[in-house]
Amino acid sequence: MSQSVPPSGNPFAEGAPQPPYPAAPAPAPARNNLGLGLVAALVAALVAGGVYGGIAGAIDREIGWAAIGVGFLVGFASGKVGGSNPVLPVASAALSLGAVYVGQLLAIAIIIGKELNVSATDVLLENFDVVTKVWGESKDLMTFLFFALAAFAAFSGAKKSAE
Repeated sequence: MSQSVPPSGNPFAEGAPQPPYPAAPAPAPARNNLGLGLVAALVAALVAGGVYGGIAGAIDREIGWAAIGVGFLVGFASGKVGGSNPVLPVASAALSLGAVYVGQLLAIAIIIGKELNVSATDVLLENFDVVTKVWGESKDLMTFLFFALAAFAAFSGAKKSAE
C-alpha cells in the first residue's frame, strides 16, 4: 500500500465543489389504460378520417395510399396512450376501417356539393342515401385493398407504439 494513512479533511467541506444533484426522473407513462387508448383511437379516427375525406374531396380524387396513414395514425395514438393492452390493436383496426369509410363518404359529399353548388354538410345530412349509393357504385377491388392495408397499419402501429 502506498498510503499509510487516509488523507485528512472532508472533501465535501466548505470551499470544495459539491457534486450536482441528478435531475428528477421522468414520470412513468400510463400503460395498459384501455379507456384512454380507446378514446385516443376514436379521436384520431375522427380527425384522420375527416382530413382524409377533405383532401380527397378537394382534389376530386381518392388517395388510396393515404388510408394507410389514417390507419397508422389511429394505431399509433391508441398504442401511445393506452399502452400494450391486447384489445387496442384490434379496436384500432376496426376504428381505422370506420375512419377510411367516413373519409370516403365525406370526399363524395364534397365532390357532389361542388358539382351542385351546395355545402357538403347539406349533401351528407339531407342526401345520405345518395352518398352511400354513389360509394357503393364506385367501390372496387382497390377500395377493399386499402381498407385492409389501413386495418393492418392500425394494428401494427398500435403494437409498435406500445413497446
